[in-house]
Amino acid sequence: MASFFSRYAFSVKPQEALLILITMFWGGTFLAVQYAVTLSGPFFFVGLRFAMAALAVGLMSIRVLRGVTWLEIKAGVAIGVSIALGYGMQTWGLQSISSSKSAFITAMYVPLVPLLQWLCLGRMPGLMSCIGIVLAFTGLILLAGPEGNLLALGKGELITLACAVAVAAEIILISAWAGKVDIRRVTVIQLATASLVAFFAMLPAGEPIPPISNGLLFVAVGLGIFSAIIQVVMNWAQRSVSPTRATIIYTGEPVWAGIFGRLAGERLPLLALLGGAFIVLGVLVSELKFKKKQAPSQVPDKPENQPD
Repeated sequence: MASFFSRYAFSVKPQEALLILITMFWGGTFLAVQYAVTLSGPFFFVGLRFAMAALAVGLMSIRVLRGVTWLEIKAGVAIGVSIALGYGMQTWGLQSISSSKSAFITAMYVPLVPLLQWLCLGRMPGLMSCIGIVLAFTGLILLAGPEGNLLALGKGELITLACAVAVAAEIILISAWAGKVDIRRVTVIQLATASLVAFFAMLPAGEPIPPISNGLLFVAVGLGIFSAIIQVVMNWAQRSVSPTRATIIYTGEPVWAGIFGRLAGERLPLLALLGGAFIVLGVLVSELKFKKKQAPSQVPDKPENQPD
């Protein structure tokens, strides 16, 4: 077993340490969002949350916004749409499922990445990715089956599963443009785009504007500022942290959400906890990559007195 784990590198860089920290706090936001949807519809809250986030980052980035490029606009809009879809559907799903269950289902985005790359780009996933997909979907069935029915997914579970697809797209897009754009400019654009898309989504969803209460504003501003920090850190850290390492770190999010949910009184049944464990295991397995053994050198040793 020791030789198995010795094939992988687990050293932590400062960028990775920051991702671990925000992942821990990220897990705690599920409870805050679940409270917010008792005061507002899902899309209005997401729109307000990211409007606050865009405002916070924008005020700190006024000078650099003047040099915005077309590539940064394209990147920001694409990432912003995926953020709006991901957070919007996650918030919508939290109206009918617990925060712990939502976090574990959202974690499905990791094994979904190689599956989507295969379906959309024709890149066949490797063996470990395939095993991870099977483990994660097994966990999803165990976790999400309402009222003990392991073969059925409820509305909240299906909506949250769609959220996982959008989050997978966000991770892929961030990695695709990381290092090619200015972090602050792209972050402002993607947060503003996410806000606008969420507000426009209220129309087809038939969602009314809720009464603005102090509780709603407090949660929206607090999560908005935290969302701004998350996006800036992700955009900065993923310039030097590979998608594989980043997604392994993000695996901690549902674990922390489960811990915070437990502290808040949520009690998932044993079968659901087993499903959550399968999902986390599937996430980790899908990201394992064996290091190839270096072939022995074919160059013969030089005689001791032979010059270079």
